[in-house]
Parts: sequence; C-alpha cells; structure tokens
Amino acid sequence: MLILKKKDIIQHVDLNEDLIPIIEEAFISLSKGKTVMPPIMRIDIEKFHGESDVKAAYIEGLDSFAIKIASGFFDNPKLGLPSSNGLMVLLDSETGVIKSVLLDEGYLTDTRTAIAGAIASKYLSNQDANTVGIIGAGIQARLQLQATLLVRKINKINVWARDKDKVNQFVDSLKDLKIDINISETCKDLASGSDIIITTTPSKKPLLEFDWIKKGTHITAMGSDAEQKNELQPTMIKLCDKYVPDSQAQTIILGELHHAIKSNLISPYDKFNDLGSIIIDPSLGRKNKDDITICDLTGTGVQDTAIARYTYNICKKNNLGIKT
Repeated sequence: MLILKKKDIIQHVDLNEDLIPIIEEAFISLSKGKTVMPPIMRIDIEKFHGESDVKAAYIEGLDSFAIKIASGFFDNPKLGLPSSNGLMVLLDSETGVIKSVLLDEGYLTDTRTAIAGAIASKYLSNQDANTVGIIGAGIQARLQLQATLLVRKINKINVWARDKDKVNQFVDSLKDLKIDINISETCKDLASGSDIIITTTPSKKPLLEFDWIKKGTHITAMGSDAEQKNELQPTMIKLCDKYVPDSQAQTIILGELHHAIKSNLISPYDKFNDLGSIIIDPSLGRKNKDDITICDLTGTGVQDTAIARYTYNICKKNNLGIKT
C-alpha cells in the first residue's frame, strides 16, 4: 500500500490541461453506462455550517477504483482553516485490497471539480467568450477561474460575493493575471456583463434570475451539491436553451434540476443529455451563439476514481509516498 500526503501529490498533480482528457473520459464512461456509481452519502453538521460526503465509482475495465470522503466546513476561513478537506482510498478492482491512501486534504476534489468546470465551458460556452463572471470568492472561485483560463481566452473578470473582505482578498490574489478585474455591486450587474458565469457558493437561496442573463451566456452552477442548496432561480432550468447535468441521477435529487422539479417546472421524467454525451457528440450541446446554456455540476464519483488513479500512477512512477 502506498500512502500519499498532500506534499507528495502537489509535486506532480496540478490544475493544467493534462487533467482535462482524464476527467472527460470519466464523464464519457458515466454517460455510456460503463460505471457502478452508488448514491452519495452525506452527513450535515448544521451547528458548524459543515458537511461531509462519501462518493465512489467503479469504471468498467479499470484495475482500481476510489472511495472518497470530502468535507466542506464553510466557516473555517474565519478560523484560518481551508473550507474543504478530505481523503481518497484507491482499491484493487479484482480483490478489494487497498492500493493507496491519498491524504490530499481535499486538494484532489477541488482540482477535479475545477476541471469539470473547464470542460463545461469548453463544450458549452461560445468559443469567443472573453468575459467571465465569478459568484463567490472562496477556493473554488479561484480554481474555477484558473480552469476556465485553460479553455477560453479571458480578458475581463467580474466577481461578486456577500463578504466584501473576501472579495477584496480574491481580487488581490488575481493581480498577477494582468486581466481587467471588476467587482460587481450585484449579481444582476455581474450577469449583464459576463459571457460565462460560474456560481461557486453554498447558497440556499437563488442568486441568479433568468431575466438578468444575456443571450449567448453559458452558466456553470457547481454549488448546489445538497438538497437545500440553490444558486439559480428554478425557472432558469425551464427557460434556458440547453440544460446539461453532470449526472441526472444526482441533479434530480440535489442539483439545480431538483429545485425546478420541486417547483413543478420540469417533469421528473424529462431526460437531458449529460456532460459525457456532449463530450462524445458536441452537436448535442450549444446550437447557436445566442443559446443560453446551463451545466449543473454536483460532483461525481467517476471524477474521483479518475483523478485518484492518475495521482497514484504518477506518484508511484516518481517514487513518492510511503510504502507499507
């Protein structure tokens, strides 16, 4: 068994273009039904504004699969701690023997989530989209922006978050990008001037309304990964030109789609092309430049298995970690 600590992992696993095809293949496997992916197990710790999830997936034909524990405790920054944490366990597909414990402290979850956002923008936003709006100012806001820069040439960033101090810190952290950065007064202002909008909050009330969205906008909503979370006005799912789930089996329960169904705007029996289907056949996605597209990211176990296997193989190749 190989024990990998975060310091080992970050030496060779970075948020870069190499990870895009790794996560794309995971989505393709999910879309083709070549996976075993159980429902997410989650425990909410409301007293401390926190939650922990367990996700897992076996991808047909692979010699290993991952089980992951990930936590989000959203008051942690006030304590000088990161809001996300966790670990992954990689097991042999044939025997169930543990091959590796990846003590990544949530790093791999944050990274694979950001790459999923990049993939959504790659396939669903207009190729000439050059202004991105980021709602939120935490770890995922920064990583989603970084990931978007891998697939689109961005020359302006609009940002909004409730906490003005965090917004200012976020903007300061981006100065090296040499890109025009604008702090939006409201989400409405942000929406009116953005080609791509990425929502990265644990909000329980919608932050965006359909009437604010200009034609041609792509929206990636990645904060609604629990039943009570909701970043988009439910009518947006009904009125947009293309709605794309990462996994409809999940978004129907805890994504933005869940709220549209709960509001009787969408039938629970409606079927949507998932992100993997659009990677396979991009013509299933955006039809024209004026389309408003939404990708609903709830985070899937196949992403975790994909990045855990990639990390294990590259660290083993470079003789990193502790063998037991």
